[in-house]
Amino acid sequence: MIAQLSLHEPEIVEQIWSLQHAAYRLEAYAVGVQHLPPLPDTFETLRNSSEAFYGEVSPEGEILGTIAVSGKKDEAVEITRLMVHPQHLRQGIGKSLLRFVIENYPDTALFKVTAGTLNAPAVSLYEQQGFVATGTMMAMPNVELTLYQLDPMKLSSR
Repeated sequence: MIAQLSLHEPEIVEQIWSLQHAAYRLEAYAVGVQHLPPLPDTFETLRNSSEAFYGEVSPEGEILGTIAVSGKKDEAVEITRLMVHPQHLRQGIGKSLLRFVIENYPDTALFKVTAGTLNAPAVSLYEQQGFVATGTMMAMPNVELTLYQLDPMKLSSR
């Protein structure tokens, strides 16, 4: 079940923090980097985040994956994080979270997201959902990011 996650609940924040660290290690592997800079988030910075977090939550209350967005629903919305627990990969959780955001932000003019260019699963997911590459940038030496956008109006006209 996908639900909005409350950053006021310490257990939720701890699960997001742990999930982010597990997913970050996989991201490093996917883009061919052995050492990425440490993640800056603490429990406190997550708790005070202005992002909206949604999660796929098991019946037992375990967060299997999460997506976070920022921006105004009727303007541009940036997908700032999309993470799936390594033990739950290839189960459609990332796709479900992405579709959930797109469907629950119906008045959004534009969705934006950034993915590691060499992260084939992420690139494939975004492209399959209609996102189009609009450029690249270097995040750090040897780590290229691709910028993607989705115009929901073009998506609905297909």
